[in-house]
Amino acid sequence: MKKEINVVAAVIVDDLDRILVAKRPPGKTLANLWEFPGGKVEAGEDEIEALKRELLEEMDTEIEVLDKITTTRYEYDFGIVNLTTYYSKVVRGNLTLNEHIEKRWLKRSELGNIELAPADLPAIRIIQEG
Repeated sequence: MKKEINVVAAVIVDDLDRILVAKRPPGKTLANLWEFPGGKVEAGEDEIEALKRELLEEMDTEIEVLDKITTTRYEYDFGIVNLTTYYSKVVRGNLTLNEHIEKRWLKRSELGNIELAPADLPAIRIIQEG
């Protein structure tokens, strides 16, 4: 039986209604795929706490977590990911790349033009409708 991994991701929207995506580094799981930044929910954390902690660790950035978008379940070869995405905004920080190799701000309509991690795809459809 595959391990279940609970993950949260921030769909950060700027003042121009663009959305931040970040590219995973080579040599890591899901290498070179784009994703919404975030990470695993640790034991004893709720999703909001986990998301704020992950953005602080990965991008030296403090965020405000807004509305939940969706929760999706995707089975990878390494385990089953339960991914919950939240609209978010930057409160303080410059989105420094500590874990990723590149970042881009994309219009909602452009999100389908990059190779995203499969677990992120269902959220894209909802975001593009919004």
